[in-house]
Amino acid sequence: MRAGKMVHVIEIQRASATISPAGTPLQTWAKVATLRAEIVEQGTEEFLRNAGDTSETTLVFRTRHLDGITDEDRVSFDGGAYDIDRLVPIGRRRGLEIRCRENRP
Repeated sequence: MRAGKMVHVIEIQRASATISPAGTPLQTWAKVATLRAEIVEQGTEEFLRNAGDTSETTLVFRTRHLDGITDEDRVSFDGGAYDIDRLVPIGRRRGLEIRCRENRP
């Protein structure tokens, strides 16, 4: 893993539940870590969903190893939020490959 290829900055975020002043539960995202990463793969897949055309953006980031990241977390990158689909360890705690898809509300 070469530091010179890690030119992008990503933020790992974790969901937390809070209560609004009106008493309703809200889901907010808190920053867990800010990491330098390399984009390994980027693509857009088009397919039919609910009888309509949609496209889904997928990204694969490669970064240094960080304990505690799960697929319940998300990645914030370049103004967008991406749900983590899969975490693939690289070596023995050397690095981490984070496979994500664009978060659609």
